[in-house]
Amino acid sequence: MGINPLFRKERTIIILMMFFVPLAGEIHFYPINETFRVSLGPPTLFLFLLFLRKTGIIPGFLPAILVVFFRMLLDSIMGVNFNWFISFESHYPSFFFYFTYTSLFYLFKVNRFHRQPLIIGFYGITIEILSNLVEIFLQYIMFRGIITSGSLLEMFLMALAHSFMVLGVFSMMKLYEAQSREIEVRKQNEYMLLHVSNLYEESIHLKKTFQNSETITMKAYELYRELNGNHDVDNKLLKKTRQQLLEIAGKIHDVKKDNQRIYAGLSKLISNEGFTDYVHITDLIKIIVRSNEKYAHLLEKDILFHYHIKGNHPRYHIYTILSIINNLVANAVEAIKEMGTIEIEVSFQENSVHFRIEDDGPGIPERNRDLIFKPGFTSKFDSMGNPSTGIGLTFLEDMVKKFNGKITFKSGSNNIGTVFIISLPVDNLVEKENS
Repeated sequence: MGINPLFRKERTIIILMMFFVPLAGEIHFYPINETFRVSLGPPTLFLFLLFLRKTGIIPGFLPAILVVFFRMLLDSIMGVNFNWFISFESHYPSFFFYFTYTSLFYLFKVNRFHRQPLIIGFYGITIEILSNLVEIFLQYIMFRGIITSGSLLEMFLMALAHSFMVLGVFSMMKLYEAQSREIEVRKQNEYMLLHVSNLYEESIHLKKTFQNSETITMKAYELYRELNGNHDVDNKLLKKTRQQLLEIAGKIHDVKKDNQRIYAGLSKLISNEGFTDYVHITDLIKIIVRSNEKYAHLLEKDILFHYHIKGNHPRYHIYTILSIINNLVANAVEAIKEMGTIEIEVSFQENSVHFRIEDDGPGIPERNRDLIFKPGFTSKFDSMGNPSTGIGLTFLEDMVKKFNGKITFKSGSNNIGTVFIISLPVDNLVEKENS
């Protein structure tokens, strides 16, 4: 039977605590008397206890025993006339300090206040003072030590310093944890946005497909009716042709219905993803740059990305921009052989947004310039020599035209690379206000 992840984490913290608390306890001095030791052991124990989800008696019992035996071991190594009993007698009060510390931490349930650092600090001071009093009381019984008001003040100040020290480290670790979680959530959101963008792109293709299916169905049925009304029904070839046309119209109609159902499902999925549909252009371009940096790394290419945002932009429809611009940038990544640069510039002019994507790849040969937007044309082949579908730029042109925009291209500076320029009316990309 496997150990669940939480228990494994708790066990690791306890093992680390058993190792580091005795070591930290050896960084010490004696402010009150020759037997009362002030060390980094308490703040180290405090910090580990804060990270234990379920603090009990055992996590304090084990380090407390190890502290005593570790100090006795050091005495045996460094002492000339070492006596186990005398060494144990001088160090065993430390056991009660650490055990009391953990027990009070457990009784006060300090871990409830992770979001309230001042309360944690107050409990830390209180617990350390009470634990010190227990240790001093035992030392008083054994050695008849004297406790003065100055000693108590020093004890309080040391507890205060320890608590603030622990809170500082704990807060930094929690901040790092929160930042790491935020970065992870952002990556997951970007990943989902890119997938939803791809779904949005596919839904547009699908919508176009079932619209074409409807046109084909209508034409096939009209041809069937025309043949049925103007020719001799006894002609076997015409009869067979009419029957086949009717069957084709029916099958295409079924395909259209299936496509409509899939389109409806995709549209519902996209609208229920929980993301805002409209975001700032800077956030959009950052997503595009980061995703294509990963794509370039996957293709083992060394590509630098630069982007510039000009003008004051409204929030744009995220899936439209991602579908268009991400495709162009991905094409630029594929065009560059091994290393190069891609420049993305976005500007706002006269109620239009203009995108300029430039790469320093090999460029588009003159003979292909009239063909790149044609369906099926491609200059990309995989390692087996198989061509790509050749619909990427066709889709881009259709999308741009759908939004009453314009797409053009030209050679880059000094006839190196390619520059694509897309202009889109802002009215078709921003959220419409409710009238």
